[in-house]
Amino acid sequence: MPQSLSNMMTPVLALVVWTMVILVWLYVRRIPAMRKAGIDPAKVKGSESYANLPPMNPKAVWIGDNYNHLHEQPVIFYALCVYTHLVGVWDGLNVGLAWAYVAIRIVHSLIQVTTNFVPLRFAVFNLGSLVLAIIALRNVLGLFGI
Repeated sequence: MPQSLSNMMTPVLALVVWTMVILVWLYVRRIPAMRKAGIDPAKVKGSESYANLPPMNPKAVWIGDNYNHLHEQPVIFYALCVYTHLVGVWDGLNVGLAWAYVAIRIVHSLIQVTTNFVPLRFAVFNLGSLVLAIIALRNVLGLFGI
């Protein structure tokens, strides 16, 4: 495996790039949906005014939700990867787990922005949470030299 793919920081870059892909996809999907619904962005004051807006295509809402989700749990991933890298606990298993987390988040995104089938999305989210817990546990064990 090339050196750049076998460290803890490359999966971080990959998830950042995926987040930017979702941002572009958000604009491509949401701006036309807002126009079609007759929503004037200048009149939207924030989440408190959403209830008063005309309904928008659900897929345009789902992708916005997913973009927000990519700024929630992945923050833990970023912190764990930086910590793991800085303290030198990045071995093949932790790097593999980091790549697995990125793949899981991409699958989560694709589910949410296409079908938004919540039971499947929830299962994938839980799998990602488990991966994060394993990385965290391996870091705690490393802290104590175990």
